[in-house]
Amino acid sequence: MPYFISLMKFTEKGLREIKNTGDRIKISRDRVESVGGRSIQLFATLGSYDLVQIFEMPDDSSMMQYVMTARRDGYVDPLILPAFDESEWSSILEKIPETNT
Repeated sequence: MPYFISLMKFTEKGLREIKNTGDRIKISRDRVESVGGRSIQLFATLGSYDLVQIFEMPDDSSMMQYVMTARRDGYVDPLILPAFDESEWSSILEKIPETNT
């Protein structure tokens, strides 16, 4: 399954209700599973983003469905990045033509 990384910032609503983050994490995991995906890990982070979550999802459409549902809830503003593991990355690199220089 494809991997995705979500970089999330809390919205004002998310900050006001920050004590409920544990409940929202459970809801998030349940939603991911409902579209056939898997939440691999969630990290609270310092810096520009408050949370980072790593997913496996069946496809882009499943990820979009999950993200739009999460955005509608209004607790976080996510930036979604498709991600490639080492094996996939190596396969991609092998397909790049040699330069003519």
